[in-house]
Amino acid sequence: MQRPEAWPRPHPGEGAAAAQAGGAAPPARAGEPAGSRLQEPSLYTIKAVFILDNDGHRLLAKYYDDTFPSTKEQMAFEKNVFNKTSRTDSEIAFFGGMTIVYKSSIDLFLYVVGSSYENELMLMSVLTCLFESLNHMLRKNVEKRWLLENMDGAFLVLDEIVDGGVILESDPQQVIQKVNFRVLQSAKEQIKWSLLK
Repeated sequence: MQRPEAWPRPHPGEGAAAAQAGGAAPPARAGEPAGSRLQEPSLYTIKAVFILDNDGHRLLAKYYDDTFPSTKEQMAFEKNVFNKTSRTDSEIAFFGGMTIVYKSSIDLFLYVVGSSYENELMLMSVLTCLFESLNHMLRKNVEKRWLLENMDGAFLVLDEIVDGGVILESDPQQVIQKVNFRVLQSAKEQIKWSLLK
């Protein structure tokens, strides 16, 4: 039996550019209608993570592909998502061909965005990890004032959970442990350099 040729899946955002440039697409199998093939699995599951205040203004945002290449497009997307989700009690939304899971806490809205075919449970595990890690780091005060005062730590938390759209960690205890280690290493370096001066 001959094995079909493997087609590598491009990083999210590269597929549209390849299609526009006339790049090759995997052929449909014999007797299979075009477009009915399942998506190949990928590690690149997260398109974006952002936190907005209760007025819909950006506090923290990281985009992991070129779906929204400019800040203007990103902020327009965030505003549309906020308008759609801020008055509902659900946790999942489908908007603009994307799956969005979100959570509100006091005066914050936390969002994790994936493509339309991503598993909602995977996205929700990232959102839960982000919220629980921030909850621990901010000492149970997940609100705008405390987040703004600890923004560097919030970015460290996010970097430990997702890197380049790939989920690295979904256990909040592990994330906090890694963040504390990085902060401790940074403090040691600062002390070392201050002693050398």
